[in-house]
Amino acid sequence: MKYNWNWGIFWQLSPDGRGTYLDTLIAGLGWTLATALSAWIIALILGVIVGVIRTTPVRGLRIVGDAWVELFRNVPLLVQMFLWFFVVPELLPTSIGTWLKQLPHSAFYTAVVCLGLYTSARVAEQTRAEV
Repeated sequence: MKYNWNWGIFWQLSPDGRGTYLDTLIAGLGWTLATALSAWIIALILGVIVGVIRTTPVRGLRIVGDAWVELFRNVPLLVQMFLWFFVVPELLPTSIGTWLKQLPHSAFYTAVVCLGLYTSARVAEQTRAEV
């Protein structure tokens, strides 16, 4: 099978009319890196805290840490994304929920929080295993 790649597509105007397809790809790369780095910072901080909490001799703290890990590790990430974006704003008071939904780039903030919390459970498990 022989395929002729159309590399010229990168310099054609994208459907949104804001630039070329290459501009759109580069903007997407920037958003992806910003999301990943922001979520990683949240995950690292919360994961280390929860992981250390899970090693304390205080039974109540260990239960809270275990619940955190079990909750975020056992609910699929796609379900969590759906819940954080569509359900959480509806559970909050109306003014706060409306404010969250109207934030510019609200999907970015939702994804960062969701990925950060989801990954923090995995970091917590690794932290607990190391201690």
